[in-house]
Amino acid sequence: MTDAPTPPAAAADDGLVRLQKLLAQSGVASRRRCEELMLDGQVEVDGEVVTRLGTKVDPRTAVIRVSGKRLPPASPHVYLALHKPRGVVSTMSDPEGRRTLQDYVADRPERLFHVGRLDTDTSGLILLTNDGDFAHRLAHPSYEVDKIYVAEVEGDLTKATLQRLRDGVTLEDGPVRVSRARVVSRGEGGAAGRSIVELVIHEGRNRIVRRLLDEVGHPVRRLTRTQLGPVRLGPLATGQLRELTSDELGALLDGVGL
Repeated sequence: MTDAPTPPAAAADDGLVRLQKLLAQSGVASRRRCEELMLDGQVEVDGEVVTRLGTKVDPRTAVIRVSGKRLPPASPHVYLALHKPRGVVSTMSDPEGRRTLQDYVADRPERLFHVGRLDTDTSGLILLTNDGDFAHRLAHPSYEVDKIYVAEVEGDLTKATLQRLRDGVTLEDGPVRVSRARVVSRGEGGAAGRSIVELVIHEGRNRIVRRLLDEVGHPVRRLTRTQLGPVRLGPLATGQLRELTSDELGALLDGVGL
């Protein structure tokens, strides 16, 4: 289950669909293989293992798992990953006429909005959707969705500074702590040198990574978000867009309790 979600199987008048047909048309496997998965006890619906072939489910509401992985429900919503370039404002419109996220989805028919923000000088992964509940939950810190950033900073980050980041740093709007911090590389980038550091953080406050690193004495030269939950930036080129895979979307829905 790695391809982007596909349209659901055609439903009967009561809205129900045979489970193996739904699995097959959702891209899990061939219908014969889906039947084998059911008979092997690998398919759950709403928390219960389903082995009876011909079982019907509602594709819009059933919580289906195959070999433990969530299969996203049939939905009119779209879920997209964008590699936001530096200099692009994380809004869908801008009164100053700057480039916005809308410039990259102008040919799509849906009314999309962004999940959280990246500041204008930061590049990397940002999600776009027309699912308001999903966007609200994913952006809320209580769900503790990991956000991974790679920053090029001034100076040589020491082990003590990394530990300070893990222990927590108090900023003007409250304390913040990173889940993980590691130096990716060090090199000479001028008199003060430079470091490239990877941080894992749950916070979504304004310019939080830049402010955090500035507070510990290592101003950011360049910043990229490389991952949000299970969604990785990977080889997605700057300015390019793709749909989330079924696995990515299923994991995110689980992570935010939908």
